[in-house]
Amino acid sequence: MNVQSKNAVEAERQTAEDLYPTRLADGEMMTLRKDPVLWSDWDESAPITKSEAEHYAEKGYLVRRDLFSKDEVGVMIETSRKLREQGQRIRAEDLITEPESEAVRTIFRLEEHSDLFDRVARDERMAGLARFLLGDDVYIHQSRLNYKPGFTGKEFYWHSDFETWHAEDGMPRMRAVSASLLLTDNSALNGPLMLIPGSHLTFIGTQGETPDANHESSLKKQEIGVPSQETLKRLAAEAGIDHVEGPAGTVIFFECNTLHGSNGNITPDPRSNAFFVYNAVSNASAEPFAAKSPRPDYLANRGTPKAIQPVKGSFGEA
Repeated sequence: MNVQSKNAVEAERQTAEDLYPTRLADGEMMTLRKDPVLWSDWDESAPITKSEAEHYAEKGYLVRRDLFSKDEVGVMIETSRKLREQGQRIRAEDLITEPESEAVRTIFRLEEHSDLFDRVARDERMAGLARFLLGDDVYIHQSRLNYKPGFTGKEFYWHSDFETWHAEDGMPRMRAVSASLLLTDNSALNGPLMLIPGSHLTFIGTQGETPDANHESSLKKQEIGVPSQETLKRLAAEAGIDHVEGPAGTVIFFECNTLHGSNGNITPDPRSNAFFVYNAVSNASAEPFAAKSPRPDYLANRGTPKAIQPVKGSFGEA
């Protein structure tokens, strides 16, 4: 891309129309989605089956349990364990602890803290699938390692990631997908990911102005940018609530506007996952649509995005 083209893209980003108003003063507002869900046409060369593509388009998520070998999963689990044990060595802004303890809850910019997870983020089985879903080259908008310890792991309340990314990061369109890579076995008991199927087809503009530095509290407990209980009741009554169980190594790809959350974990068994947000290069963040200033870079990669070049092959050792 030449300098003139880059300037044109940057100008377009900075003046993007707000198609999804949120953080409203007068109350919650629901509008139909204005963007495609599946941005590529399916054919035999696609990295997913036709039924999987249809499920993703209809339900807003896709589960793959066969992407990685047993040895690869073992290496990722061991690397995750080492990162958590060395939490005190990670720069403070990339580290979130549990609200009532110093237990590690989240490590951001995962690919910067681990060569292995940088490799995982660029793997053809992850980034290549994301490119198909989004119909564009992709980059990492955000990455993190999440831990939900046994007995004390707190819940993640219902929310649409896109609502936050749009309001506070300036992501213009619904052209991003999250990949949650399970690093522990997930059962119905230890706080697995829950989703409201079909919720990605409606955008919920939430009520309430964004406080300054909202991320400092929302990362521990999100209260701004979440749908009302009345709306959640209605959506759940209409479509139900799905949860994803699976062994370590399972990957859940879910559309950026799909409502999701998870319960607290009071079982003895911890839950952890690596989380990669793939955004289309053409959908890079601009100025926030409903906040005075953008969130810090560790929460949203900004500037001109560098497209991932997917890598094939198995992982090395931890």
